[in-house]
Amino acid sequence: MEAIVLAGGLGTRLRTVVPDLPKPMAPVAGRPFLAWILDRLADAGFRRAVLAVGYRHEGIRDHFGAGYRGVELVYSVEDAPLGTGGAMRLALGHVSGSPVFVLNGDTYLDVDYAAMSATHAAHRVALSVAVVRVPDVSRYGSLEIEDDRICGFLEKGSQGSGYINAGVYLVDTELLAGIPAGTPYSFEQELMVPSVATLRPLAFRTDGLFIDIGVPEDYERAQGLFDANGLAWRGRHSSR
Repeated sequence: MEAIVLAGGLGTRLRTVVPDLPKPMAPVAGRPFLAWILDRLADAGFRRAVLAVGYRHEGIRDHFGAGYRGVELVYSVEDAPLGTGGAMRLALGHVSGSPVFVLNGDTYLDVDYAAMSATHAAHRVALSVAVVRVPDVSRYGSLEIEDDRICGFLEKGSQGSGYINAGVYLVDTELLAGIPAGTPYSFEQELMVPSVATLRPLAFRTDGLFIDIGVPEDYERAQGLFDANGLAWRGRHSSR
């Protein structure tokens, strides 16, 4: 299995607590948050990851180098912010096979990657999305799901419990190749939302540990969800 990790975020909303680091390098339980993500990939048997980096990427490369726990690391560097889709398109040049997992570098999700891959293949879809149920969807926006297919996206601000996009995709590279190269592009807003009826993405449900460190309050909460010895606390959930 191979993954693209979107690690180029500016971390604007975290500047008050992490002023001098790219968001994936924000320390959580004494380690860069990206290390927790790479640990999960290594544990799941990944052998290669493309780190899509931008802001202060030198610090990420200096820390992790060319490999981490048996996972080969390759760097796709964007000179200017390209958005999620633009970063995926640029990283595609370093991807060796299809489909490829894509992960958000500011989100940790304990998901069964092998099962997600098998389900993706069995349903012969171009895109699978890991989804998790949370008690309050207002920060994220929620998903409309029918027969394990995503059929709609509800804007942020909706209240109550529901399923959300958990920030892990399995996507055929042909779909990524259709994204305009070298230009800012949102995978979610410019591809997934307008094409949901034809794409019919597969919703892969998981109840594993989920945490998004994008805002200060959740970043602080993440400190208590991980063990400083290097083991995620599997029995606790940040948003359930």
